[in-house]
Amino acid sequence: MNDTNSPPPITSRAEFVAALRWGFTQAIGGGARRIVCVDADFAEWPLDDPALHAALTAWLRQPQRRLVLLAADYAAVPRRQPRFVAWRALWAHAVEAWSPAEGDAMDLPTLLVDDRAVSVQLHDAVHWRGRAELDTRSARLKRDEIDALLQRSQPAFPVNSLGL
Repeated sequence: MNDTNSPPPITSRAEFVAALRWGFTQAIGGGARRIVCVDADFAEWPLDDPALHAALTAWLRQPQRRLVLLAADYAAVPRRQPRFVAWRALWAHAVEAWSPAEGDAMDLPTLLVDDRAVSVQLHDAVHWRGRAELDTRSARLKRDEIDALLQRSQPAFPVNSLGL
């Protein structure tokens, strides 16, 4: 059995969800200032987990913390993650949501990466194959790729919809 610091394997949907939880735990426990989450729509992420909300809340209460979301489509989030949507409304000042430029939307990885060494990436969404790791160099390369996408992205998924 893995100890809590060892990156878990990703060979199934359940292991992917467990790896994301591990990634959040490692990033928060390791003192990350920024956690970036990237996915096409976040439909399979455990964002509705109350334990994750509690951990993120404690983390975001610290100075200079940011949770950054990058997705091509946020339409599934309110349906599949309603508690996360309500939680995010309270933390809108520290949780950023972005959408990539039109040409970049097709190339979005499924990835969680922090500003230190944590990364969790799903390489094959059909067979649920991926990799979780604690590797500073690998995380830096992934951050550089995502930062380039974020520079070409625009704010998305507003907390409040303005309607007439």
